[in-house]
Amino acid sequence: MTATLITNIGELTTNAEGDDPTGTLQDAAVLIEGDRIAWVGAAADARPSGQLRILDAEGRAVIPGFVDSHTHLVFAGDRADEFEARMTGTPYAAGGIRRTVAATRAASDEELRRRLRALVAEVHAQGTTTLEIKTGYGLTVADEERLARLAAEVTPEVTYLGAHVVPAEYSDRRDEYVDLVCDQMLRACVPFSRWIDVFCERGAFTAAESRRILAAGAVHGLIPRVHGNQLGPGEGVRLAVEMDAASVDHCTYLDDDDIAALAGSRTVATLLPGVEFSTRQPYPDARRLIDAGVTVALASDCNPGSSFTSSMPLMIALAVREMGMTPAEAVWSATAGGAQALRRDDVGVIAPGGRADLVMLEAPTRVHLAYRPGVPLVRTVIKDGVALGEARS
Repeated sequence: MTATLITNIGELTTNAEGDDPTGTLQDAAVLIEGDRIAWVGAAADARPSGQLRILDAEGRAVIPGFVDSHTHLVFAGDRADEFEARMTGTPYAAGGIRRTVAATRAASDEELRRRLRALVAEVHAQGTTTLEIKTGYGLTVADEERLARLAAEVTPEVTYLGAHVVPAEYSDRRDEYVDLVCDQMLRACVPFSRWIDVFCERGAFTAAESRRILAAGAVHGLIPRVHGNQLGPGEGVRLAVEMDAASVDHCTYLDDDDIAALAGSRTVATLLPGVEFSTRQPYPDARRLIDAGVTVALASDCNPGSSFTSSMPLMIALAVREMGMTPAEAVWSATAGGAQALRRDDVGVIAPGGRADLVMLEAPTRVHLAYRPGVPLVRTVIKDGVALGEARS
């Protein structure tokens, strides 16, 4: 078993130590054995042996690997023209999803796999070590099954999203499409999926349709997630709480009842500021949610239409600048918050027994992730105990 001691860490964010939610330690060290954290403490208390590999952080900050709990990474095609149009005043509408559906259906498995692996490499290079991937760009039984199968090649956190939009061929037969999503398509995707999601929004699926779809997934052991309250006020948040969904994502338009429902539940509000950046919609009010006691996660929503970025550091900078979060809150939400949105306790923290997923920054503190937006501050990414780019010994 390979053992590594990371020492001389100037600021260590553990999300696990003491009364401070970020569990910050100064002048710290972390011992990694295999793919797990074995010990965390003061650098002065570390007892390196000759068999240890020593990694000197030289005063840099170390944080848990980012947990991106909302992505759509399996797709084909490009929608840069839509982005350009939005920048000149065209409003965002969910109908553009059908363009990506057409391109994805036309692509081969190998074309989709090649693009997916390139995006995963991009994600890893920016410090994300755990990610969720949704289907939703196939919308036929065969295409949704292959998107789930391809996603499962790179992550265990696969979400079945047959209920993304109603495809064009079912525009006059939406009840038939909902039947398909709840039955044959669901059964084809279950072997590769952990989660089921639905876009509960005007232009997508009603609350009644969404409830039926999530309930069908639960029969097969899939855990609910919800896209909700993105384009305007709606029933998505309260449906998510009713269904004990792990998370409700977007949360752009919330009223007091929505926030009260979230505060009294274990459903995480996952905020996706890359969408607001790309669509020019209002940013969610993270401060209001946090002050009400709601658990908040940050995720990228990487997709070709409304947020074509995989950068969790950018999400942190936007959350601090535009959504009322402190740098500490934003880093917590991008790590431990994302883990809670995936109902994981082995990632998003640096604690004995947890997965050895860490990021060393080219900076003395985590504040620099917001303080220096757009600067590549991720120096070293360790996933499952191995620095990415290195072979496991």
